Amino acid sequence: MAFLKFVLREILVFLLLAVLIVVPFRLFIAQPFVVQGASMEPTYINGEYLIIDQLSYRFGDPKRGDVITFRYPEDPSVFFIKRIVGLPGETVVVEDETVTVTTPGVGTVQLVEPYAKFDGPLFGRQSLTLDEGEYYVLGDNRPRSADSRVWGALPEENIMGRAFLRLLPLNNIDYLPGI
Repeated sequence: MAFLKFVLREILVFLLLAVLIVVPFRLFIAQPFVVQGASMEPTYINGEYLIIDQLSYRFGDPKRGDVITFRYPEDPSVFFIKRIVGLPGETVVVEDETVTVTTPGVGTVQLVEPYAKFDGPLFGRQSLTLDEGEYYVLGDNRPRSADSRVWGALPEENIMGRAFLRLLPLNNIDYLPGI
């Protein structure tokens, strides 16, 4: 009987410690994410298992080119993964395969996007000026991505974190994949 009490107590201590370590880690530092769909091909393929860094953006702002996960603005229960192309205060013009960004006081630049895929119908010409705390995001597989061209600017508070590690498939493990 004493041995059973000892074992049960050890199991409870282990479970308590696991909860006290894992829950805060998952809520504030990193969490898993499984890619769903074709919107980020060829950079990310459906079913890939990623670890999302939730800590970096607590100390610095998201940057152009970062691949982020976020809560979909029209349904926060749904999570998306896209690439940041426009930062707060900028004007983004997307015209078929060309993305042009104008930064006030700096100038206009056409983005070079070797990761982007254009093998289908595109959305034509669109332009959006971002307010403070807004980002413009696009999927790498432009014809198959519902992104800022469809639903507009992404509010900063919807951003969860950036893709930090690709763990699966094992033959494609990568640090800061897609950058």
